[in-house]
Amino acid sequence: MIGSLDLDLTPVVAEQPDPVLFATVSGAHLYGFPSRDSDVDLRGVHLLPTADLLGLREPDETRSRMWDRDGVEMDLVTHDLRKFVRLMLRRNGYVLEQLLSPLVVHTTDAHGELAALAPGVLTSHHAHHYRGFANTQWRLFEKTGELKPLLYTFRVLLTGIHLMRSGQVQAYLPTLLGESDAPAYLPDLIAAKAEQEHGGADVDHARVQADVEQLHGVLDAAQESSALPDAPAGYDALHDFVVRIRLER
Repeated sequence: MIGSLDLDLTPVVAEQPDPVLFATVSGAHLYGFPSRDSDVDLRGVHLLPTADLLGLREPDETRSRMWDRDGVEMDLVTHDLRKFVRLMLRRNGYVLEQLLSPLVVHTTDAHGELAALAPGVLTSHHAHHYRGFANTQWRLFEKTGELKPLLYTFRVLLTGIHLMRSGQVQAYLPTLLGESDAPAYLPDLIAAKAEQEHGGADVDHARVQADVEQLHGVLDAAQESSALPDAPAGYDALHDFVVRIRLER
């Protein structure tokens, strides 16, 4: 069982056609606001046979599947190691959150090595990822009025601020509530989200809009003063890692 999930997910990994280097739980469970009817988002890395990368056929670098398991909706997405590492080098905070998720379903030594290399890809430009993600979720909130995208908006802004200030990826919203800029009403919104996955947001729109705009300003300032570098420093180490793992397997 993983965290609060009363579900054994290890058989899911065993069913995969290629070796899986790691699989973790992402989504609302990772972010700290799952609902009773939330699906389970599994993310990870698989390792394609070397021949699949050398031949004429396009390799199946990303695999995705959605299905129902024991009454729970499952959403599984895995990338081949090379593609995943390339995503890491593109200031993609989403894949870093998956890699560093504490909700581990399956791990290997390679998973640990890759996680140890993650700090080498962090840059101040990761703020763009979280800024863009927040804008997308805010537009979705304005369109649907649902609580879920509103919580996502706050979560990604606070994650981006925390990363710019500390150099650490923290995706768990209850922990991010300790940030000085986190609105005081967020615990109530998390509690409301636990009751219904797609429930409406009973909020003062003007107030939450002002708070979101304020957090955007905080993120901008945190990026300006961040000690993170402008470019990733770990390209060579990641290249060597991918080659070595591929040849070993």
